[in-house]
Amino acid sequence: MRCTGFIAGFAAAASVLAAPARSQELVVAIFGGSFADNAKICHVAPFEKATGAKVVFVFGSSPENIGRLRATKGRPEIDVAYMDRQIVIQAKAEGLLDELSTANVKNIKDLYPIAIDEDRRWVAFMFSGTAIAYNPQKVKTPPTSWADLWAPEYKGKIAISDVSYSAGMHFLIAASRLNGGSVENIDPGFEAIKRLRPGIVTFYTQADQVVTLIERGDIIVAPWYVDRVGAAAAKGIPVALAFPKEGTIGITPTASVPLGSKRKELAEKYIDVLLSPEGQKCYAERQYAGPTNKLVELPEAIAKMVPYKENIDTIFFPDAGYIAKTLPTWADRWAREIVR
Repeated sequence: MRCTGFIAGFAAAASVLAAPARSQELVVAIFGGSFADNAKICHVAPFEKATGAKVVFVFGSSPENIGRLRATKGRPEIDVAYMDRQIVIQAKAEGLLDELSTANVKNIKDLYPIAIDEDRRWVAFMFSGTAIAYNPQKVKTPPTSWADLWAPEYKGKIAISDVSYSAGMHFLIAASRLNGGSVENIDPGFEAIKRLRPGIVTFYTQADQVVTLIERGDIIVAPWYVDRVGAAAAKGIPVALAFPKEGTIGITPTASVPLGSKRKELAEKYIDVLLSPEGQKCYAERQYAGPTNKLVELPEAIAKMVPYKENIDTIFFPDAGYIAKTLPTWADRWAREIVR
């Protein structure tokens, strides 16, 4: 079984990590589905073994997690928040996040620069992206371009994410770039998705909804996350991945500590496990997540499936700061022009 023995790699760290009382709980707001299932194995298990603390998950998307922080500003009920980059930038701007201590987050020194906030309010613990997922039992010729999603054979068999979530926002960007636009000139993307609208079955709001839609036969293709496709296929779901020739749109999911957490030091030690070579290698192998720690070495079969080393440069990472400011406008326009 992959990752066997990696928990033992944390045993030596147990003497370094101060062990709190066994009753101490760390509340972590995390994405659900396979994302959380594999986090329990790769991150939670070694953290609990090393510290004696208990991790409690609260499930939610990036918009839901920033909503929790806003509702409890200065008195957070969660200790670690998972958010995609464009959302965590909003959280930082609103003063919701604490600065991470390098004394506790020791692995931060080994990250790619793109994975570290300049003020250390968040760190990216994996690279992923939005590409094209399809059912290989129903699609005999895999798509090769974002443009293929407008082909007649996919009409009435497509799901896309709502624009408030990364996959939907990424598809809008891809559609814009495909039609001569850009992140800053998004009009062509909206016009293209309007043309696609009659063929869209649903707008999903939780990543693993795609699994259900594919299993029921409701859809055969969807813009979806690279890591989710790999994890679903590993479980026997009839889904495969196509990398569009125009490029995958990159994602950098992040972890942060809400300002005012009463368990900040413990939260930082949890984040340090996320960034460790052992934790990142395990998560790459189970969740198909690209490591942000430069020291991680992956087996060749996994390295071909995830953003890793040289191929990170082939992914288009939108300006997260610009998107953080612009996304509310896009969401309003989406509601009026696309979903209506």
